[in-house]
Amino acid sequence: MAKSRKPGNLALPVKRDRTFKESNTGLGQDQGAAEGNNGHGIQVVQINLSQPLEPQGPFDMIVHKLSDVIVEAEHDNQSQELLVNFQKYVLAHPHTVILDPLSAMTQLLDRFASYQIMSKLHNSLKDWHICSPPYLEVPSDAELSFIHQAVKEHNLSFPLICKTRVAHGSLSHEMSLIFNESSLADVHPPCVLQSFVNHGAVLHKVFVIGDKHFCVERPSLKNFPSGPCDRKTIFFNSQQVSKPESSSDLNALDEKMPLLPTPSSEAMSALVKELRAQLNMALFGVDVIVNIHTHTMTVIDLNIFPGYEGVPHFFSSLLEHIKTLLDSGASEPQI
Repeated sequence: MAKSRKPGNLALPVKRDRTFKESNTGLGQDQGAAEGNNGHGIQVVQINLSQPLEPQGPFDMIVHKLSDVIVEAEHDNQSQELLVNFQKYVLAHPHTVILDPLSAMTQLLDRFASYQIMSKLHNSLKDWHICSPPYLEVPSDAELSFIHQAVKEHNLSFPLICKTRVAHGSLSHEMSLIFNESSLADVHPPCVLQSFVNHGAVLHKVFVIGDKHFCVERPSLKNFPSGPCDRKTIFFNSQQVSKPESSSDLNALDEKMPLLPTPSSEAMSALVKELRAQLNMALFGVDVIVNIHTHTMTVIDLNIFPGYEGVPHFFSSLLEHIKTLLDSGASEPQI
């Protein structure tokens, strides 16, 4: 009988999200079956990061969502210790594949880093007419005079959407729409300012699982007049605006408009392939809109290990990707 493979599914008990809850249900079913009956010959176990990892292994692969721990390690000693222990285990077991490498995930936790990647897409994908909006990094020590000057120098156009620098956690969904120069006083660094692109209140969320990707349409912000106006800053939570059944005033169009073209499957595939190569990741999300004037596909955000809500058979697709990596003897960068 072939040796059972043992990828570890790593999620902290207190931090476990919907994706892992669903995965754990599937894990229980697979573990209750005879070896190989799950169609993949993979034994999957839940890792407890608060306990020594050595006795829980060995693992051919560890699938994790350590984004909470990475962010909290900046200011929390316990999280820092958990992260250091995990990194020590990985260094001691170089043949264990980490999905996804911590170094790759870290760049998606920082919008300064991920937006630099997005800004290069118009060159690498120019044949597909894919781009990202102009943006500005606003560091922690930025004064209001700097922000005013930088907005002009970077040719940003009002309205502007303001997003936190940290791209994970509940605060990362707290955003604002700024309509004029005087309202730049509402900016709270560190953050990014991004020119808002009218897109007919339709968001295309792209969920990537290895070589596969799934597109789910969601509500989004409605159109606003281009250029500065006297409107006060609008503060909003992006999750509330773009949840599947959202009925927010912010996603209710004020005017009738023709249906926008859906991004082509070929263009989406080209985008995902390019981002996989740039990010060195297999589990991530992409937020895409279509400009109502130019019909250009516009990438407005990248998401670390998203919730995959609306993706059919997520766990089966994940297992298929795991099996492909193990069968190929893949050796991904570890840290």
